[in-house]
Amino acid sequence: MTSQVSSPAEQADGVDGTDGSVVGEQRKPGGTKDVRRLDRVIIRFAGDSGDGMQLTGDRFTSETASFGNDLSTLPNFPAEIRAPAGTLPGVSSFQLHFADHDILTPGDAPNVLVAMNPAALAANVADLPRGAEIIVNTDEFTKRAMQKVGYAASPLEDGSLDGYQLHPVPLTTLTVEALKEFDLSRKEAERSKNMFALGLLSWMYHRPTEGTEKFLRSKFAKKPEIAAANLAAFRAGWNFGETTEDFAVSYEVAPAAKAFPVGTYRNISGNLALAYGLISASRQADLPLFLGSYPITPASDILHELSRHKNFGVRTFQAEDEIAGIGAALGAAFGGSLAVTTTSGPGVALKSETIGLAVSMELPLLIVDIQRGGPSTGLPTKTEQADLLQAMFGRNGEAPVPIVAPRTPADCFDAALEAARIALTYRTPVMLLSDGYLANGSEPWRIPELDELPDLTVQFAQGPNHTLTDGTEVFWPYKRDPQTLARPWAVPGTPGLEHRIGGIEKEDGTGNISYSPANHDFMVRTRQAKVDGIAVPDLEVDDPHEADTLVLGWGSTYGPITAAVRRLRTAGETIAQAHLRHLNPFPRNLGAVLKSYDKVVVPEMNLGQLALLVRAKYLVDAHSYNQVNGMPFKAEQLAAALKEAIDG
Repeated sequence: MTSQVSSPAEQADGVDGTDGSVVGEQRKPGGTKDVRRLDRVIIRFAGDSGDGMQLTGDRFTSETASFGNDLSTLPNFPAEIRAPAGTLPGVSSFQLHFADHDILTPGDAPNVLVAMNPAALAANVADLPRGAEIIVNTDEFTKRAMQKVGYAASPLEDGSLDGYQLHPVPLTTLTVEALKEFDLSRKEAERSKNMFALGLLSWMYHRPTEGTEKFLRSKFAKKPEIAAANLAAFRAGWNFGETTEDFAVSYEVAPAAKAFPVGTYRNISGNLALAYGLISASRQADLPLFLGSYPITPASDILHELSRHKNFGVRTFQAEDEIAGIGAALGAAFGGSLAVTTTSGPGVALKSETIGLAVSMELPLLIVDIQRGGPSTGLPTKTEQADLLQAMFGRNGEAPVPIVAPRTPADCFDAALEAARIALTYRTPVMLLSDGYLANGSEPWRIPELDELPDLTVQFAQGPNHTLTDGTEVFWPYKRDPQTLARPWAVPGTPGLEHRIGGIEKEDGTGNISYSPANHDFMVRTRQAKVDGIAVPDLEVDDPHEADTLVLGWGSTYGPITAAVRRLRTAGETIAQAHLRHLNPFPRNLGAVLKSYDKVVVPEMNLGQLALLVRAKYLVDAHSYNQVNGMPFKAEQLAAALKEAIDG
């Protein structure tokens, strides 16, 4: 959904509200019930993986985006298609943080938990601050359901929730009652309880409803009875909030007009932004887009999305395995397409030989790695940043590959364009490292104007490019551009440009097979020099008070790091911040930046891979702060660690 923001851009000076606190609360009358003004709120929907929590959260997010709030989301769901019902491993949740100002993270602790069953309550209650609101579906708190998750007595009655604002609501019963006029079985009617909960929360936080009603009509257009039932449940939830005595207060969070530059905005996830970025890159390069991919969590959404856009010259190929996917993509690159393969960590391991082949053939190819918890199958639906060293070195021989990493869901669009620029300009495979947190999370994104997009047009080789000593004009496939060291891109079928390709070492210039030691040494060093010479912007440092300590991040740690830095500065601490987009090659000023600070702290969702690289390359005493629990950092946690580093 899109919304128009007409206010001038102003960055919020406040601390990112990731602790779930309420700032500047105001009360005003609203009919028979009070309406309180909040500056931000954090809501978590939780239930069985079959309860529709992801859909519920997504709809609430879409309406919040259309209302004009800034927002950040954290979907969290099990890897199984249908995890065991009523169990802790089967809990699926969706957290949304929205505000009337600029925010950066999904929040540390929810203000509101919607728990559809005992498992959802047990799995999430420890994350709540005292005083948080808990809305529970009392119909699911049966003795057997509570025993499944270790409750000897009902937590709704034993006093264990006395520190919270508890709202016991028989969601299932109310939903079935609201749908009694429909020709549905009880089981079918119960499936709409998530829409009842969505309606209640939409009333509670004054969310628009038109978008959700339109969505339901469209989603169930071929099943009008089901569409009508879901609409009825949604409206019943809204009406319940309006009329029940248990909810005496509703809340308003004003649009974040001052947080955004002027423009047209829509809510976007990282994978969707990445898909749009790839399409835009192909249009700006005037090349067809080819995706060769094998489905793998959490990258599959990119394949799904790109398959919808044949009208933009996109061709998608769902291969039988990871190796076939990248092989087809490399073939498409040879044929003159903007070629992409998408995967996650396990797939990168399988693709490594073909990535090395692309390095040897010197063809543009984008390898999109949506990182997840590892090793092996690991944690398919949880996030991690542990593929950096694999991206740098995970091939035989000297096979350098440029690496680009987006920092937010919306930034995935720009990162895709940048990766394409490098691949096309320098004729090289490029690794784009996103992760599950960015891929599934979402935030507002300003839709760019066409004239803001970079010109990525390329020139294919058209004829001879070298003159022999006898005056004969020939085509040399490895005669390089003196600035970029890129070789010519000759599309198959162009008369006179026939040449060898393959993984055996080629002779400089001619491209003939060569086993010469001197030539191999030259080609290895030239391929490395080409990557080292890629033009990337200097690293920007945010240091308003000449701090002694620098926090250096990359990828999806940007939001939590920036939120933590805001907290520390608000508390009077001085700290500098820098964030890397380009991880190979590093920005040329990175060494000087690192050596200008007494302390360098590198938070990562791995065991210190970037810290290892900067320590080795620049001989600086970079300190790691690491987390590998499948979840993003919390701002409060990082702020405490950085404060310790400042004081240490």
